[in-house]
Amino acid sequence: MEAYRKLTNDEIATLEKQYCRCTDWSDIAVAQSFTPQHIRNVNFSGKVKLGTFTKTISLPGGLQRNTGISNANIHNCEIRNNVYINNIRSSIANYIVDEDSVIENVDILVTEEKCSFGNGIRVNVINEMGGREVPIYNELSAQVAYIIALYRHRPEVIKRLFKLIDEYAEAQSSDMGYVGKNVHLTNCRTLRNVVFKESCVINGVYKLGDGTVNSAPEAPTYVGQGVIASNFIFAEGSHITDGVIVDHCYVGQGCQLGKMYSAEQSLFFANSTGFHGEACSIFAGPFTVTHHKSTLLIAAVYSFFNAGSGSNQSNHMYKLGPIHQGVLERGCKTASDSYLLWPAKIGAFTVVMGRHDRNSDTSDLPFSYLIENENSSVLVPGVNLRSVGTIRDAQKWPKRDIRKAKQKRDLINFNLLSPFTIHKMQKGRNLLLKLQQHSGATSEFYSYHSTLIKRTSLENGIKLYEMGITKFLGNSLISKLEKAASLKTNDDIRRALQPDSQVGLGEWVDIAGMIAPQTELTRLLDDVENGTLATLKDVEARFEQMHRSYYDYEWTWAAQLLKENFNKSLENFTAQDVINCIEQWKKSVVELDEMLYADAKKEFTLSAKTGFGVDGNEESKLQDFEQVRGPFEQNAFVAEVTNHIARKTALGDSMIEKMKEIK
Repeated sequence: MEAYRKLTNDEIATLEKQYCRCTDWSDIAVAQSFTPQHIRNVNFSGKVKLGTFTKTISLPGGLQRNTGISNANIHNCEIRNNVYINNIRSSIANYIVDEDSVIENVDILVTEEKCSFGNGIRVNVINEMGGREVPIYNELSAQVAYIIALYRHRPEVIKRLFKLIDEYAEAQSSDMGYVGKNVHLTNCRTLRNVVFKESCVINGVYKLGDGTVNSAPEAPTYVGQGVIASNFIFAEGSHITDGVIVDHCYVGQGCQLGKMYSAEQSLFFANSTGFHGEACSIFAGPFTVTHHKSTLLIAAVYSFFNAGSGSNQSNHMYKLGPIHQGVLERGCKTASDSYLLWPAKIGAFTVVMGRHDRNSDTSDLPFSYLIENENSSVLVPGVNLRSVGTIRDAQKWPKRDIRKAKQKRDLINFNLLSPFTIHKMQKGRNLLLKLQQHSGATSEFYSYHSTLIKRTSLENGIKLYEMGITKFLGNSLISKLEKAASLKTNDDIRRALQPDSQVGLGEWVDIAGMIAPQTELTRLLDDVENGTLATLKDVEARFEQMHRSYYDYEWTWAAQLLKENFNKSLENFTAQDVINCIEQWKKSVVELDEMLYADAKKEFTLSAKTGFGVDGNEESKLQDFEQVRGPFEQNAFVAEVTNHIARKTALGDSMIEKMKEIK
C-alpha cells in the first residue's frame, strides 16, 4: 500500500463540485497518487482512507465502469485501490474494503460493534436442548467438531478445546469489518457484522449477520438470491443460494445449500448438499445429501448419507423435551417416507425403509436393510453388500469431491471395506451365530435390539459377512505382497508381511469420515488433555498424520486378522498359505460380483419396462426402453462388474503363479 496523505485544497474543491460532502475534510487520508475525478455524490464521515481508482472493470452484460465511489455514505472506512462502489442506499460503515472489490446496489454494509464475525458461536448440534454444543470457527474440521460434540466423557479435553477456540475467536475479533480482495457484493439488502474473504461472490442476499464468508481464488464461495443467514461460518467453495435460511450453522468446503433449504443449530461438512427440506441440530458429516421438500433431518449424526423424500425423525419421545438423538453410521440411506424415533443407532451402509419407533441399535450389523413389516422392524443383515447401489455410492463419492481449496480441512477415507466396517462384520457374524445357537436353528424369527431377523436372512447374513471379511483380507494381502521388492523364498514372504507399524490393533473408529485406530484417537485426546497438543494447529496436524498413516495401520490390523483366520503366526507363513488365502478371496470376489450383476439385472426386467413405449405394442416398449436405457450388457456399471471379475481373477491367478515358484 502507498503511504497516505491529506487532501489538497484543489482536491477538496473538485470533490465538492462532484457533490461530495464531509463533516471534516481533514479526517480524510488518501494514497499519494490519489486523484478525485471518480468520486461522485459521496458523503464522508469519521476517519476515512482512500486508495487510487485507475482501473476499468467489466460488470455483468459487458458494461465497462471505472473504479471509484459514487452515490454512497462512507463512514469510518478504509477503501483500498481500485474498488468500485456504487448505489449504497444507507451506508458503508466501519469496514476495510480491499483491492479490486465491487460493492453495488447494497442497502447497508456495517460493523456495529466489536465482534468475532461468527467465530466462537456455540451451535447446539445433535442434542437440541444443548450439552453437545460446538463452537464454530473459520478453520473448523469435521474431526475436531466430532470430538467436541461426541466425546463429552472427556471433559478436560472439551474444556481445553473450548479455550483454544475462544482464543482463536478473540484473535479474529474487531470493531472493523473486512471485505477481501476481488470480492463482489451486489444487489444485497442488509450486511451486518460480516467478514467477506477473497474472491467470494455475494449477490442478491436478503440478510447476513454475524458471520464470516471464507473464500479463496481457487475456491470462491457464492452466496446468492434471498439468503438469510445469522451466526454462521461459510467455508471456502461453499454455495448457498435461492432463499436458504440458516441460523447458528457451519457450512463446510464444497457444501451446497439451496432451493429454500432451512437449517438451524447444525454443522455441514465437506460436499454435503441440502435442498428444499430442513435441518435442526444435525451433525452432517461429509457427503450428507438431502434433496426433498418433505424431508426433516433432526438431532442426529450422519455421514455419506442419502435421505429419501419424506424422511423424518423424532427426538421428542417423552415430556422432558427434545432430548433424544440418533446416529446413522457412514453410508446409510433412508427410503421415501421413512421414519425413525430417536434414540436409535443404525449400522453402517444400512438402508432404512418404513416406520421404526422401537429405538433399534443395529450398529453391529452393517450393510443391512431395516424394513417395516406389520408394525415390526425387520432386519436383513449383510444384504447391502450385494447391492449395486452400495457399490455405485462407493465409486461416486471420490468423484463428487468438489473441494478446490488448497487445504482440505475434512479428512475423508472413502474405503468401503476398512478395519472399521470389517470389524463390524466380524461382530455381526459372531452375533448371528450366537443368536442361531441360543434360539435354535429351526426358529423362524430371531429377536435382536427391538428388531426381528428371519432365519433365512440370518443364515444369509453369516455367509455375506464371511465373504466381505475374506474379500478385505485378500485385498490387503495382495496389496502388501505387490509392494515387496523380492518374493523368491518363504522368508521373503514373511519379511514382506511384517507390519511397518505396531499401531492399528483393536477397535477402529469412524471420526466423521476419517477412519483410524481407537488407540490413536485416545492418544490424541490424552495429548490434548496433558498439553502436548497445545494449539488447534497441533490437533489438526495430529489428525493429518493419522490419516496419512492409514494404510500402515490397516495392514497391522489385517495382519492380526490373517493370523487369527489361519491360526498361524506370520513368522511361519508359507507360499501355500498365501495361495489358500487368494483362492478363498477369488471365490468371494467373484461370488459377490455375480450377486451385483444379478442385482443390476433387476433394473432391466419386464416390470422395469413399465411406462415405456406408451402408445405402442410390446415390441415398441422393448425398443423404447433400449433406446432410453441402452442394452443391459452395455450399461457402464454392468460392464465394470464384468471387467472387475476378469481383473481380479487375473490378479489372483498371477499372484498364485508367483507363489507356486517359491520353494
